[in-house]
Amino acid sequence: MRNNPDQAIIERARSFESQALEEIFDKFSPGIYRYAYRLLGDEDLAQDCMSETFSRFLAALKRESGPDTFLQAYLYRIAHNWVTDYYRSKVPASLSLDDQVIVDPSSEPHQMVVNGMESLQLRAALTLLTPDQRQVIVLKYLDDWENEAIAQALHKPVGAVKALQHRALAALRRILSRYKDINT
Repeated sequence: MRNNPDQAIIERARSFESQALEEIFDKFSPGIYRYAYRLLGDEDLAQDCMSETFSRFLAALKRESGPDTFLQAYLYRIAHNWVTDYYRSKVPASLSLDDQVIVDPSSEPHQMVVNGMESLQLRAALTLLTPDQRQVIVLKYLDDWENEAIAQALHKPVGAVKALQHRALAALRRILSRYKDINT
């Protein structure tokens, strides 16, 4: 087996070396936050997910478990499980237009509204996918992950990731076309 670059920092983290733990947090927390925010649409929930992800990682290290390799995939899997648990336990709150980020202040006001509505529709459509489909779409198209990395995060073969991606895109097309039909 080839040497994984994560192995060294994981070993240092298992020893609870503070610098290693800080490096892991600094390297992965922004991506975990973005991932959670894209799925949840709420800054506070995304922050909670990120915090809980690292808390669970530390708990795994204390139990002398956790990843041996592929640290990024392991952390994203924890975040994915947290988001899935959240959606299972709560009805997602509706998002108001005030929550939308203005992409380009120089844009025409009507285009900003259209972009905001499209963002709301996409976020709502993502919540209708299965948790694995949602994770594949977010990692592939929003975080630019390769299929092999997604397969590691989901503990699935690359072929299964491609199948999830295909079914998720088909479902998103159906859902978004319904939104379009309703709004025309």
